[in-house]
Amino acid sequence: MAFCYAAVHEYLRYKAEGSATYGLVFDEETGTSYVTGIGDEAEAFDPGEFNPDDYNDPETNKWDREARF
Repeated sequence: MAFCYAAVHEYLRYKAEGSATYGLVFDEETGTSYVTGIGDEAEAFDPGEFNPDDYNDPETNKWDREARF
């Protein structure tokens, strides 16, 4: 059922807006990535350039991590 809803929703979006570009987006606040539509001005996330130490860890502050090294 969910697949049918998603297919109809995507078809209606395609008819209204034209083709879309989808890609992997990285959320630095949560340290997660997800697939979403990407606008012309946005850049897709490249997993090859991913550094897991660069995201905003809620338990530690980025500035504290840099001060330790």
